[in-house]
Amino acid sequence: METSSLSIATIRALGIDTINKANSGHPGMVLGSTPAIYTLFTKEMDFYHKQSKWFNRDRFVLASGHASALLYSMLHLSGYQISIDDLKNFRQWGSITPGHPECDITDGVDASSGPLGQGIPMAAGMALAEKFLASKYNREGYDVVDHYTYALCGDGDMQEGVTYEAASLAGHLSLGKLIVLYDANKVTLDGPLSMSFSEDVKKRYEAIGWQVIRVTDGNDVSAIQKAIRKGKKELYKPTLIIIDTVIGFGSSNEGTNKVHGNPLGKEDGKNAKISYGFDHDEFYVPEEVYDDFANTCIKRGKNRYNKWQRLMKDYRNAYPELAQELENAIAGNFSLDLDEIMKKYSPGHNDATRNTSLEMIQEVAQQNPTFMSGTADLASSTKTNIAGEKTFSVENYDGRNLAFGIREFAMVAMMNGITLHTGIKVSAGGFLVFSDYFKGALRMACLMELPIILPLSHDSIAVGEDGPTHQPVEQLTMLRSMPNMRVFRPADAVEMASAWKLAVESTNNPTALILTRQNVTTMTATSYEGVCHGAYIVGKEVNKLDAIIIASGSEVNLAMAAKEELLKEDIDVRVVSMPSMELFEQQDAKYKDEILPHNVRARLSIEMASDFGWHKYVGLDGKTMSVNKFGASAPADIVIKNYGFTVENVVKNVKDIL
Repeated sequence: METSSLSIATIRALGIDTINKANSGHPGMVLGSTPAIYTLFTKEMDFYHKQSKWFNRDRFVLASGHASALLYSMLHLSGYQISIDDLKNFRQWGSITPGHPECDITDGVDASSGPLGQGIPMAAGMALAEKFLASKYNREGYDVVDHYTYALCGDGDMQEGVTYEAASLAGHLSLGKLIVLYDANKVTLDGPLSMSFSEDVKKRYEAIGWQVIRVTDGNDVSAIQKAIRKGKKELYKPTLIIIDTVIGFGSSNEGTNKVHGNPLGKEDGKNAKISYGFDHDEFYVPEEVYDDFANTCIKRGKNRYNKWQRLMKDYRNAYPELAQELENAIAGNFSLDLDEIMKKYSPGHNDATRNTSLEMIQEVAQQNPTFMSGTADLASSTKTNIAGEKTFSVENYDGRNLAFGIREFAMVAMMNGITLHTGIKVSAGGFLVFSDYFKGALRMACLMELPIILPLSHDSIAVGEDGPTHQPVEQLTMLRSMPNMRVFRPADAVEMASAWKLAVESTNNPTALILTRQNVTTMTATSYEGVCHGAYIVGKEVNKLDAIIIASGSEVNLAMAAKEELLKEDIDVRVVSMPSMELFEQQDAKYKDEILPHNVRARLSIEMASDFGWHKYVGLDGKTMSVNKFGASAPADIVIKNYGFTVENVVKNVKDIL
């Protein structure tokens, strides 16, 4: 048996054994896609297992994350820190080979994947990052940023809307170094693809500016390699390689949905292996296969890595400032100095926090050369454009403003890819109410610990005339409920600037910045230190502590106004600003009790959104002033008044509690 055939048979056998051992997994695509991924890894893709985070490596996204057993076998053979024992521990507690790839767990995995549809957008984000950094830092003779992004997807990915959103933008932006291998086995979990899908994918992708190549035999290594090389030569269009495969190749159930997500079992697995000409014990890897990988991708990767290191050394000598800037970006050294801009935000300063956020974006961009800012077609409303910078486009790949179009889901999924690539801090905004559209991608950002930044404006019923379709009610609760998510709803310009600093300097938390369209007044007591604690006192009681009002965002101004009225009636209240529940929860018990003393049970929360989550802070004896129904269309001041967010109603509620 020739070497490539033996290696492919071995990889398929490992896939069968891995899934059988776990009695769980998806052998169908593993067996169908093996020749394509073998060809990509051994013959075309540049990576180096001893430097798995090497910046100039080619990236690979397994969009169809359920085929993880294939990726783990490839990483094992390519020298990464995955052993045969790790393959045997597939899908088990504490293993580094989870059911779907997780980039923070497994050496060599470039992106966590599994939710179908998000793989191609993440790959598109990586390709976008490569374009931007190459345009910004490469100089003649010094292509220090020069690599490809590959993805493997299946029929399921092609049906997800977010895949098309990102593919459309990738075509529009001519991301030529993006190459997608499409395992077209024409079967989904429920049955034949024809049950639900009959479009001509080739025509669709050609229509949105992609080069499309078809390989009619998924076992033809030569044809697959030829297609990949043709894709690499096309620098002005992303490439889709449609590979006609047989799901579960070699199984008695090949070509059917029965083999999509069910282990083959001992008998069928053995027969499948024999059909490949591979009759060996479970988890057996011939030395010739290890040699095959050693002489191809491992050798090539080491040579390419060393060559790049020499290039970077010469680049540092020729362009020391650019080299330092690039290396700082690759290392993730993003920071924000607030000393100068904070001088603008003295007590009495009056402006919407979305405008303050725009001012902060200019500061971030000035201090961080690889900061990019974007939006889903709402730059004028969400205030996200970097002044004096171009929009990233075919004409301006060094542009720092990102125009994602009306593609919220793809926007955040691509931000994930941009961040995974490293070298860029990315922020992109939209209306808070439409955060529902990108929730799936934001969940993946939280899972992968990606510090993306989301300025989300039009934060409450104060949106006014646009009505309930545009007035967020439950979205804050959704965002706050996500593990590893940070949500800031700043009360004034000082809190807004502080939240931006924390967002920029975060290394492992996605951050949502909740912005007002209406003006808020900067208070005397707001501070960066207070925001760092998540909640703090902005209006201290004068003599005695009768009650506590806890608020966020614009409602802190309302609470402060009510405090003054209550004091006239000899009711002495404390006002606590809570810009971030998450950061407050990270404080120790002593601090929490200093801010919200356990013996003071008269508490009122004020937030123009759902009260879900606030009962933790107001307790059984407290009350919430919230919005637990959808909004209404009318001028903002009328909506706010009719929903009870007035000084008079705050005073009444405090009295009722007391």
